[in-house]
Amino acid sequence: MSTYFSVSNSSQGHVLQFLLMGFPGIHRWQYWLSLPLAMFYFLALGANLFILFTIYQMTALQPMYHFLGILAVTDMGLATTIMPKILSIFWFDDKSISLPECFLQIYAIHCFVGMESGIFLCMAVDRYVAICHPLRYPSVITEAFIIKATMFMVLRNGLLVIPVPVLASQRNYCSKNEIEHCLCSNQGVTRLACDDTSLNRACQLVLAWVGLGGDLGMILLSYSLILRSVLKLNSRDASSKALSTCSSHLILICFFYTAIVVVSVTHLAETRVPLIPVLLNVLHNIIPPALNPMVYALRTQELRVGFLKLLRCTGKRK
Repeated sequence: MSTYFSVSNSSQGHVLQFLLMGFPGIHRWQYWLSLPLAMFYFLALGANLFILFTIYQMTALQPMYHFLGILAVTDMGLATTIMPKILSIFWFDDKSISLPECFLQIYAIHCFVGMESGIFLCMAVDRYVAICHPLRYPSVITEAFIIKATMFMVLRNGLLVIPVPVLASQRNYCSKNEIEHCLCSNQGVTRLACDDTSLNRACQLVLAWVGLGGDLGMILLSYSLILRSVLKLNSRDASSKALSTCSSHLILICFFYTAIVVVSVTHLAETRVPLIPVLLNVLHNIIPPALNPMVYALRTQELRVGFLKLLRCTGKRK
């Protein structure tokens, strides 16, 4: 009996473990790709921890920075969900992953991606109230609002994505167990199923439209209202200042949702080069966590000042 299969009375194999084969087509030298991926991972952890420490050191916190701190935690969670296993595959040839661990990884990835989208929506609402209703901002965007919004996003994403791994676990995996991927993606896993996966594909599509699509629609609505309000301002300086407060947020939103669309299209297109969708999928889960804190640090004056204060304090302790 194989380590990865059990055999029933009907002589049909049943998968006990999956094998994550890594990047398709480049198995012999994919080890070298682990170096930049590891760099992105440790950069994501270091930069986001630095963001959290800087925010903690700041005395007068605007609500936006609370959301930025939550985004930093989410980014670290998303990167840590996939990168330790990927590095383990490349460095120690640890390809096997149990079915429960694989389905748990599917759940965690969907949950963290949905959480990141939800935090972007909260930030868009924050900017809408700050620019379109500045006098009401202190009474609307309160600490209680931040806690409620965060808890709602945690519950929404935690519950909404449950059907994805549950449906994947209900499939019958009876023959192949080699996943041509570095992580347990829902599509990569369910392709190995011996029975019909139409319900899995439909569920993923519906959740993408309801969750990510709904968030994106609300974000676009918020920024269209912001743009309309800014265009009504008589002062050019006031208009540019109002838009500059949104620039970091807009850069990250564009990158996040554009990457999701590109990854989805490449998977659906079933390109002749299977490496492309796999590589894009991995990069989408590791580059934003490394990029987000750097964009905010470079474009937000308060964070730059906070960074300098933190570095001075660290230097004095030494």
